[in-house]
Amino acid sequence: MIDAHFHSWQLSRGDYGWLTPEIGSIYRDVSVADWQKHAEPLGITGGILVQAAPTVAETMYLLALAQANPAVLGVVGWVDFTAADAVTQIENMAKQPKLKGLRPMLHDLPDPEWILQPAVQPALAAMEELGLVFDALIRPVHLAHISKIAEKYTKLSIVVDHCAKPDIALGTESAWQPWADGMKALAELPNVNCKLSGLLTEASELQRFSDCQVWIAHVVRLFGAERLLWGSDWPVLELAGDFEGWFKDNQKYIQSLTKNQQEQVFCMNAKRIYKL
Repeated sequence: MIDAHFHSWQLSRGDYGWLTPEIGSIYRDVSVADWQKHAEPLGITGGILVQAAPTVAETMYLLALAQANPAVLGVVGWVDFTAADAVTQIENMAKQPKLKGLRPMLHDLPDPEWILQPAVQPALAAMEELGLVFDALIRPVHLAHISKIAEKYTKLSIVVDHCAKPDIALGTESAWQPWADGMKALAELPNVNCKLSGLLTEASELQRFSDCQVWIAHVVRLFGAERLLWGSDWPVLELAGDFEGWFKDNQKYIQSLTKNQQEQVFCMNAKRIYKL
């Protein structure tokens, strides 16, 4: 099995602007070996290491970790898509065999339409040409804009991280729309996929996996087993739950699917989409 989304960071590197002591227990160094202690007992033998800092330096750090550890099957890194030499940077990064994708940290940017600006388009076109995956770290406000990107770059594989971070804590009455319709529109585009990850951290402290199920059911209906990938989002997951619980709850939830479909969600889709 493959964990399609986990992190490793070293605080002394100094470029994790969001990671401060106030955030709590995850303000600590986390290594690939730490992740393996959670993953391996569950039969998870590999994973996708995802950027957590908006710097090229961190991406190179992650690629070095990947080179040193065979369990890291691929890296989703970062580059400044608006840089004058963004295309050259992307072409150079793509020479690293474990660089599988890139993601701008869209959910932190003040302009929801940032991804549509002309300065960004050469980078997206280069990713499409090179076969890199675009990980979309977004909120519901970004969904319509990602649809436009998916329609424009039809050969660009897009993976929506964390089901687009619906505000589960507010409940379905307040937060279901425009998230639900936005995800439906995205799912109609064949080059868009969705990570089953990060939902517990969008719930309130009083909510549990059961409160996430209506949201999970919606993405399962829309994307089907063929375009869903399971991810832990560890160690961020620790802010709301534990690795084993999230894994087993998801396994139990999709047990009504065929064995082949379950293998797609927990392994084969990650292999196919990220070309592992």
